[in-house]
Amino acid sequence: MTPARKHVSRTTTAVAATAVLGLALTACASGSDAASGSKDAAMNGTDEKVVSIGVASGWDEGIAVSHLWTSILESEGYEVKSQTADVGVVYTGLAGGDFDITFDVWLPYTHASYLEEYGEDVTDLGYWYDDAKLTIAVNEDSPAQSLEDLAAMADEYGNKLVGIEAGAGLTKITQEQVIPTYGLEGMDYSISSTPAMLAELKGATAAGENIAVTLWRPHWAYDEFPVRDLEDPQGALGEAEEVHIWGALDFEDRYPTLTKLVNAFELDDEQLFSLENMLFNSDEYADEDAAVDAWLEANPTFVDDLKETAGV
Repeated sequence: MTPARKHVSRTTTAVAATAVLGLALTACASGSDAASGSKDAAMNGTDEKVVSIGVASGWDEGIAVSHLWTSILESEGYEVKSQTADVGVVYTGLAGGDFDITFDVWLPYTHASYLEEYGEDVTDLGYWYDDAKLTIAVNEDSPAQSLEDLAAMADEYGNKLVGIEAGAGLTKITQEQVIPTYGLEGMDYSISSTPAMLAELKGATAAGENIAVTLWRPHWAYDEFPVRDLEDPQGALGEAEEVHIWGALDFEDRYPTLTKLVNAFELDDEQLFSLENMLFNSDEYADEDAAVDAWLEANPTFVDDLKETAGV
């Protein structure tokens, strides 16, 4: 697939949110600070050497890709700074200059509200995956086959739907679209966190108990646990989406070479699932760096292929 491109600009940001973010990100390299010392280099066609990545907590595909890009960038001589935060905080920071890039923007549905709020403050650097899907998943041997069934069989699932972070687009769509569309108001919608949801999913499937959770594809949970998606006949969860990369407003000026690399980046299902499983679902590796190193060893031409596609 060929990444879509879009260039936009905006001058206003949420002042209060940015002030809070500034306190939280004191350890991060500021995009504007970095630019002040290397504008000439960017104008001459060379990249700034410090890159700050905003990583949305709870979004495993974005976390995995951020680790992958950290390894790639460091091997190419960049210094990488990263900060994990709630998805809304990441987008606020990107628009305000506290981050240079983030790798997990779901469009056109899940993060539509953030596109509306921050779209003119950022640069859309294209998408790297085009079959992302929000889901409501259940253990595969449970009775409900569709979200309509879930409403009628809520007691079979303890009258509970297990959710993730309050700020997630999936949470918003579940609250505003799925629950009213299918009459799920009688279920306890438990908004917690992705790790808490996965812990409940693991425990329930291991114990042979029924469970319903908000989930999404791609996710390693589909390989690890006996789960399946409920049918969504009314389309309340939306169609398949693209996972985009957003950069700071001046990203292309400050990182002309990296822009080409990012534009050329994509992962297929096999590559993404194997990367996620090495990072999140294996005790074989000491840490994330070791897992990424192992993935790159198993995909020895990946970086060279990326460079060739990018023409750098």
